[in-house]
Amino acid sequence: RDSARATSTMLSEIDKVYRELKENENRLALVLEATNDGFWDWNITTGEVMWNENHYRLLGLIPNSVKASYQTWCDRVHPEDIERVKQAIKHALATQTEYETEYRVIHPDGSHHWLMARGRGLYDRSGQAVRMVGMVFDTSDRKQAQEKIQEQAALLDVSTDAIFVRDLECRILYWNCGAERLYGWQATEVLGRNCQELLYKQISPQVEQALKIVIEQGKWQGELQKITKSGREIIVQSRWTLMRDGVGQPKSILTVDTDITEKKQLEQQFYRLQRLESLGTLASGIAHDLNNILTPILAVAQLLPLKLPHLDEQNRQLLEILEDNSKHGADLVKQIMSFARGTEGKRVPLQLRHLLKEIEQIVKNTFPKSIEICIDIPTPNLWTVSADPTQIHQVLMNLCVNARDAMPDGGTLSISAENIFVDENYARMNLEAKVGDYVAITVSDTGCGMPQEVLERIFEPFFTTKEPGKGTGLGLSTVIGIIKNHGGFVNVCSQVGKGSQFKLYLSASDTGAAPSTDDAETSRGNGELILLVDDEVSILDVTKTSLLNYNYRVLTANDSIEAFSLYAQHKNEISVVLIDIPVSYTH
Repeated sequence: RDSARATSTMLSEIDKVYRELKENENRLALVLEATNDGFWDWNITTGEVMWNENHYRLLGLIPNSVKASYQTWCDRVHPEDIERVKQAIKHALATQTEYETEYRVIHPDGSHHWLMARGRGLYDRSGQAVRMVGMVFDTSDRKQAQEKIQEQAALLDVSTDAIFVRDLECRILYWNCGAERLYGWQATEVLGRNCQELLYKQISPQVEQALKIVIEQGKWQGELQKITKSGREIIVQSRWTLMRDGVGQPKSILTVDTDITEKKQLEQQFYRLQRLESLGTLASGIAHDLNNILTPILAVAQLLPLKLPHLDEQNRQLLEILEDNSKHGADLVKQIMSFARGTEGKRVPLQLRHLLKEIEQIVKNTFPKSIEICIDIPTPNLWTVSADPTQIHQVLMNLCVNARDAMPDGGTLSISAENIFVDENYARMNLEAKVGDYVAITVSDTGCGMPQEVLERIFEPFFTTKEPGKGTGLGLSTVIGIIKNHGGFVNVCSQVGKGSQFKLYLSASDTGAAPSTDDAETSRGNGELILLVDDEVSILDVTKTSLLNYNYRVLTANDSIEAFSLYAQHKNEISVVLIDIPVSYTH
């Protein structure tokens, strides 16, 4: 009786455990169904496999439409993934570790889906695997989102703009390849570091104001000066956008920086050229008026000795002083005209090597002995240029004199020439440059140098840093006028205390050098009739007197109407018409 009672109690306990297991199994099944996760049970010894309905669906099959088996599962796994997954299962069973891997399955409609599988083996007392159970769930949405993020990240890295994210404490959270290229810092070097310490020499009020605006308004954009890893200063067009968390609180700032350093440099060149062009127009007008004033003075100073041959020595000396000063004034007018591109000298094929040798002799004989002269022409076959020798001589002498004045205590004046090809990249950085062959002449000194604010104005006419009476301020304006008139351009660099360097670029010519010829001397006339037209009465009078002295007959007119009338009356007699034609000096 006791034995029967014990048996009944044991059966009751077994039944209770079975019901609890069944309840747990049903509960697990409900959880799996609710989560859309699949469950699988693989009896390794017998080969039998059990799947729940979700597992069928994850494989793209109708529940219970086919018999669950290891081979059926293998047939559904993507061919590129199956061997990797098999090796992962084999490794987990051999090492008695958890199995976890991600792979693709192919549904009957041909679509691909990503699954994540996790499982664990069950082993007998000898350690032999007898069963393996696990779960599987769909990760396609996560993989697609991940791939999309990777694509977006790739696009960010392809961008030429510097894109980075920082938190509100200025710590860098993200740094794209564009930022690496622009600022020189690798992402591994900057993540977690303070961007203000890396990108700014000092925090300007503009940066503080930008931070305030982006927090209050959500965005800001403007130009900022920043520095690279090497210390180079750059200008960027910066756009800031405030990023918020899930509850709308500010969490970080997205920054997109575009390098506009080159653009700003070109703008400065353009504005400088515009200013020079306006000054050139003004200078040409001044030169024209000065020329009208000086012409009769000089002519009278030259005519009076002819009209009054018996002048005493004192009066003759006074006229010579008048003539010399008038010529000096006329030379200044020529410099102004050269700056304004209003005068064109005679162009000939010119070998600059010979001209530089002449300059060397002049400066060695006239400059202080404390200044060392170095001439270097490393190129044996220097290209020929088409130029006015007198004007190029004037350019080089102006630069040499400036270099001398910059070295009152002595130093080194260096002049060199070389053949240079200007490519598209260089031409893009210099508005006056064009692609092609150039002969570059470099004049450099070891003198006092120039600060940036002076460097920006050196080509303006009448701008000078010399003491009153020591310079007209026309030397460098003449240089730029002549070089530009020859189709060339000038680059200047200078550093206070270390000297200056002027580099002149003259377009190379295909023709060989030829000696220049002298202009024919003015010959006396044979009574030819000349019609002289000018709106300045004083110029008409002195020019008429000069022509009469050279045995010409002269008709004068003050304006075009009178000139046409005289020409109509004497057209069969008039040999030459001399007329003052206004010239436009604008570029």
